[in-house]
Amino acid sequence: MVPRMPALIAGCIFATSLMTAPVAVAQTSIGPETRLPLPRYVSLKTDRVNMREGPSTDHGTRWVYQRAGLPVEIIAEFDNWRRIRDPEGEDGWVWHSLLSGRRTAIVAPWDREVERTIDLLDQPEPAGRVLARVQPGVVAGVSRCSGDWCRLAIASGPRQEIIGYLRQEELWGVYPDETLD
Repeated sequence: MVPRMPALIAGCIFATSLMTAPVAVAQTSIGPETRLPLPRYVSLKTDRVNMREGPSTDHGTRWVYQRAGLPVEIIAEFDNWRRIRDPEGEDGWVWHSLLSGRRTAIVAPWDREVERTIDLLDQPEPAGRVLARVQPGVVAGVSRCSGDWCRLAIASGPRQEIIGYLRQEELWGVYPDETLD
């Protein structure tokens, strides 16, 4: 019997990257509109989201995102507008209803220029069986995190996904030591 090789899951969300590894961020304030912690991670709800220079449609569009599920970080609130920071470090304003509380993460976006893969494991431990080899830049759904490991769902084809574990330090979209249930 020939052992089955883990799948290679590839993805790219940006043309260039100036990303650095995640750093610990203390949640130091509460949003004046939502009363939720700032900063906090969310994701884009639709395949077309305009990031504006300021909190109104009178302000120019800085970026147009075309990837539902892309994680972003809310860093400020004003009325129905949320100031977000994307994985590249760009920030601007987005209308609140274009954001979702669904948690997602990007696998090691700071390493997208490096030829490497990260093993998606069947258990949250280094000795786990490799389910897939994931390239930096892949977006995954996050279902829970322990502070060290996150359980992810990664699309592997139309209506198919692989569920496994990655170290939290390999993800942008969850804070170091953050726990999610």
